[in-house]
Amino acid sequence: MSSFDNPQLDPAPPPGDPQPPLPLATGPFAPSDPPASAPKSGENPVWSGWDVLVIAGFTLLMLALTQLIVAPLMLRYAYPRTGWLDIAQKPISALLAQLITYIVVALYMILLLEGKYHARFWSAIRWNWPRRAAASLVGLGVLMLAFDFLARFLPMPKTSPFDQFFAHPRDAYLTALFAVTLGPLMEELFFRGFMYPVLARRLGVVAGILLTALPFGLMHYLQYQSWAAVLIILLVGVVLTSVRAKTKSVAASFLAHVGYNGALMTITVLATDGFRHMDKAALFLNLP
Repeated sequence: MSSFDNPQLDPAPPPGDPQPPLPLATGPFAPSDPPASAPKSGENPVWSGWDVLVIAGFTLLMLALTQLIVAPLMLRYAYPRTGWLDIAQKPISALLAQLITYIVVALYMILLLEGKYHARFWSAIRWNWPRRAAASLVGLGVLMLAFDFLARFLPMPKTSPFDQFFAHPRDAYLTALFAVTLGPLMEELFFRGFMYPVLARRLGVVAGILLTALPFGLMHYLQYQSWAAVLIILLVGVVLTSVRAKTKSVAASFLAHVGYNGALMTITVLATDGFRHMDKAALFLNLP
């Protein structure tokens, strides 16, 4: 038997000779590139800033289209002797147009993430339900009522276009229901779900918080036509976005948002005897 037939009999290399190199792995297991480092903000959404702008533009377009659809229906079945411009300002007409718009925009958001980016919608926007901290987040929303006391020291208008939503108890209750359900849900999905992660990834957490709160406050100018009211809502937006940044959860900022709006509505109902004496609610209607 030769040494070639039994490897154990092969002579060992001399002590001074270098060891033969280990064989290199070949085939399908090629070494992979090192993973890219995550942004310092911890936000790395699959969508882009252009997607956020498209959602905003699509929302404005849908609001205009739904008003054109709803107005003729209101003229025919609810307010037959009312002009077109007045119909658009009727609370029921405006809320119905918002409801239709929000449903369509929500479907577009879902299709965008799950169709274009093949991502699960609720996971992608970080809807992490904070079960243990839910009560605390609602309580934080109630604490944000302190911002409304700034109205005592700011030049708040005596009336605003938003007052018409509380001119009659029926309209007021519909507005209150909207303010603690679909309204804050859609605002959180867009501002804290889609906009904030894009800004934070590019500019950092602090800039992301401020630049998300700014359009959030400015959006409500048409409701109140008051820069003092916009300032209060901007401060609310800073808190809500900070909650989103800290908890990494849009559900958390949603709960705080509901807590704020819900507390405002509860106080207003009690102060006005069921929305029947709205002259007593001047300081409690800064709804974001």
